[in-house]
Amino acid sequence: MAEYTITELNQKIDSILSSDRELRNIFVRGEIVQVNPYRLRNGGDMYFITLTDKTSKLGAMIFPNVVSRLGYVPEPGMSVIIMGDITVHVPNGAYRINITDMNPVGAGASSMALKQLKEKLRKAGVFDNERPLPRLPKRIGVVTSKNGRAVNDIIRNLEVRYPLGEVYISHTKVQGEGAPEEIAAAIYKAADAGCDVIIVGRGGGGTEDLSAFNDEKVAYAVYNCPVPVISAVGHQDDYTICDLAADRRESTPTGAAMNAAPSTDMIKEWIDSYMRRAETAVNRSLNTASDRFSLVYAKLSSQSPQEMLKRAGERIESLENRNRQAIDRTIERFDSRLISCIRSLDALSPLKVMTRGYSLAYKGEELIRSADVLSEGDTVTLRFSQGSAEAEIKKVNDKG
Repeated sequence: MAEYTITELNQKIDSILSSDRELRNIFVRGEIVQVNPYRLRNGGDMYFITLTDKTSKLGAMIFPNVVSRLGYVPEPGMSVIIMGDITVHVPNGAYRINITDMNPVGAGASSMALKQLKEKLRKAGVFDNERPLPRLPKRIGVVTSKNGRAVNDIIRNLEVRYPLGEVYISHTKVQGEGAPEEIAAAIYKAADAGCDVIIVGRGGGGTEDLSAFNDEKVAYAVYNCPVPVISAVGHQDDYTICDLAADRRESTPTGAAMNAAPSTDMIKEWIDSYMRRAETAVNRSLNTASDRFSLVYAKLSSQSPQEMLKRAGERIESLENRNRQAIDRTIERFDSRLISCIRSLDALSPLKVMTRGYSLAYKGEELIRSADVLSEGDTVTLRFSQGSAEAEIKKVNDKG
């Protein structure tokens, strides 16, 4: 009889279970009661979960490559159908199932998966796009089915409102298998075709018919689109993931067409407004230029030769007046002083003295100042204030 170590036994059981084709790719239904996430060194996430059917429990694990395909995070309380292979965890001898696929079941399963996907995309910034729409798009892309009602609504409204633009149809199925991949590819195609704005939508339908627009591939196609995207999937009650990722959301294709391009009436209003603003700006510029010209002209006029000669003449005339006034004042002062001197000289004049009864005696032409120069018998001339007389000296008295 063979003897095994515990490890050898666990390995043998694992080999038997792993090689049993009936235990490979098996489907198991159960409810998740425990979830333990584990972050690998390479950054990937794997999960260890416990399933139950209210009577028994089963351990399971999900590797990162499977997690990335699920589009949601497993949570306790979820009812699921898993597919996988039975294996044995050799260290503790417990068997478990390595999950290769897992799908929620029940009424709330899809809602929970959608909620988790929305949260995942929100954290990744996929819902942050709010780019402005072009005012006058040359080419408008429409991503929808060419056989649906939506494309006709969009084309009809754009032809009436905005005949200046070209409509580019990027055909895709809008529901059914493979629809998310086709929608994403159609968005990229419209962007590559040189569209300035893209409308993504369909002509209505129930929530279940809009599942293609709740796909992660569509979300990233909208998010990575180089031009603004308008989502119009025709559902007014709930926002799809496509709505949240788009730059603008409209409930109908008609509303999307109205927002994708302006009407001709609106364009006319813009032109009128621009003309009024241009006229105001031109008038303001002309007034400013006129004011500047007047200022420059005044400065140039003040510096012209005629003006400079005029100012020089005015300064010369002013100087002449000032000099004339100064000369007149100087002459007046000299006249006053001269009169004063004349009066002083007149007061000291001998003739002035003689009017008071005095006379001057001359011996010949010489004025006699002392009796010492006289001798008895000399003839002298006596000069009075009026007239003169000759006299003979009888006696000289030099003592006074």
